[in-house]
Amino acid sequence: MSGIFLPLPETYCAMINKLKEIIGILLPPKQWRIAVILSIGIIGGLFFYLAYVSRATSYLSDDPRTCVNCHVMSPFYATYFHSSHREVATCNDCHVPHDNFLKKYLFKAKDGLYHASIFTMGTEPQVIRMHEAGTNVVQKNCQRCHFDLNDNVGTTQIALVDREHGKGKLCWDCHREVPHGRATSLSTTPNAHVPRPKSPVPDWLRKQLNQ
Repeated sequence: MSGIFLPLPETYCAMINKLKEIIGILLPPKQWRIAVILSIGIIGGLFFYLAYVSRATSYLSDDPRTCVNCHVMSPFYATYFHSSHREVATCNDCHVPHDNFLKKYLFKAKDGLYHASIFTMGTEPQVIRMHEAGTNVVQKNCQRCHFDLNDNVGTTQIALVDREHGKGKLCWDCHREVPHGRATSLSTTPNAHVPRPKSPVPDWLRKQLNQ
């Protein structure tokens, strides 16, 4: 039987022909293929370079030092580092949703791209404040971690829109020093020592540039 080739069913032949047709549509004309391949290579190279320079993979972790990839976050890292929350929580414990894995990383991606664009364009305000989405996430995380205390206070299920309509208070309306203090401008901790990210320039290239 090893030398006998059975004909493929018509459905398989039709599928193969359809696949070839799709590939033919996607492939550029022969006269453009070299240019397209070069363009894809350049764009792909720039993408990986930007991912390396921006330390994109570090944002997959929960390490608080990731936040100071942008130097404007230095005051927030410094105040967090000197707070009681440092011992029991990371930045992500407070600032991203914990409903499920997908929602957590979608929120991180959306928020991170927004922050990166603001930082890159140099349009960050002197006083950084959370928007509604971030405020509601932090409020829910306060309730999630301190659920045993929420039975005795009236903050359960309170969101920003409720506070704005006088239906309750957010946790930090009372606990104003937790964890970043009341003053949160970019100049609140001018002498704080925070971990600085390493330069993306390789050591061998830095030596060449210094010569």
